[in-house]
Amino acid sequence: MTGSLAKRRQKVAELLASSGIAAALFEDAEGRRDQAIRYLSGQIGDSLLLITADGRSILVAWDLNMAHRYGEADEILAYSDFERLPHRALGGMLERLGIPSGSKVELPSTFAYLRYVKFVEELPDYDFVCREDGLDELVLSMRARKDEAEIAIYRRAAAITDGLMDRIEKDLRSGSIATELELALLIERECRAAGCEGTGFETLAAGPARSFGIHAFPPFGSGPFGSEGMSILDFGVRLEGYTTDVTMTFLRGKLGSERERMVELVLAAREAAIGLIKPGTPTRQISAAVTAVFAQAGLAMPHGLGHGIGLDAHESPSLRDRDDNVDVLKSGHIIAVEPGLYHSELGGVRYEDDYLVTEGGMEVLTHSRIVRL
Repeated sequence: MTGSLAKRRQKVAELLASSGIAAALFEDAEGRRDQAIRYLSGQIGDSLLLITADGRSILVAWDLNMAHRYGEADEILAYSDFERLPHRALGGMLERLGIPSGSKVELPSTFAYLRYVKFVEELPDYDFVCREDGLDELVLSMRARKDEAEIAIYRRAAAITDGLMDRIEKDLRSGSIATELELALLIERECRAAGCEGTGFETLAAGPARSFGIHAFPPFGSGPFGSEGMSILDFGVRLEGYTTDVTMTFLRGKLGSERERMVELVLAAREAAIGLIKPGTPTRQISAAVTAVFAQAGLAMPHGLGHGIGLDAHESPSLRDRDDNVDVLKSGHIIAVEPGLYHSELGGVRYEDDYLVTEGGMEVLTHSRIVRL
């Protein structure tokens, strides 16, 4: 993906130049994770990345061996060269790149005020910019629209996810898997065996006694899964940094009229949503269509309809029926759509798949399902 990384850094440089900013800092560290580092340099984390308005870059990494294996920048330096202090690392990078005193340097908008003040105090020769809708937000918007290299990864990840879902259904039907724990460990083992980095997020496996929660706590335990009632499985696999996100619901036994109604409504909501997935559609419109399906039955979904996916499990665009949601679908967006209903005694049902927005409409990437065992 070397060519793609260089193009992304060049796009950042152009944005800096148009804003009159000499350089921008990106940081990924414990408590301050930012996948922009991986998106722009390939480095898997724990590093600082500086990009200048003329397109140069320096990567300062906690683990130099890993940075030389995965990272890409004009120069790669060890964090220990700067006494493992971020302001000294930034000062050293600015000096090495010849950024003159008085230049504007953008810091991440996620910086706490006291952290921002520390940089100002330690590097008084520079004019630091820290803005709410700054460069890091623009990078998030870049990340939302996947390029061909990212889409190729997603098609492979989706195939692995589909294969896992087939395996899971088979094993639950045969009885070789019967607990939440067995299911979660199967996913962890098999996705790594298929070449993935692991799961995209902690697997949520909730048997009938715990499927009433949107996100069960703990995410999985040792209790039964796929037993009588409704069980929810929400998982994703991470391939070359990018995660899928799917949810299956498993039904067993006589559900009764209320549970059957919940299932039928979720299926109807899914059809209403996917029929609207195409470039130019406001995502609130999609979510509103699902809200209407549930409202006609006197019910409501207690969470957003979906979200973009990528290097993070939740990215732009959002699919929410809220006044502040102004997102519009564009080609290259990859979104997870997950209508669901939950009842404190009856349990829950959710159905989630991943979709690529294309120039002509959309492509179904994953093929989840509601399974009757």
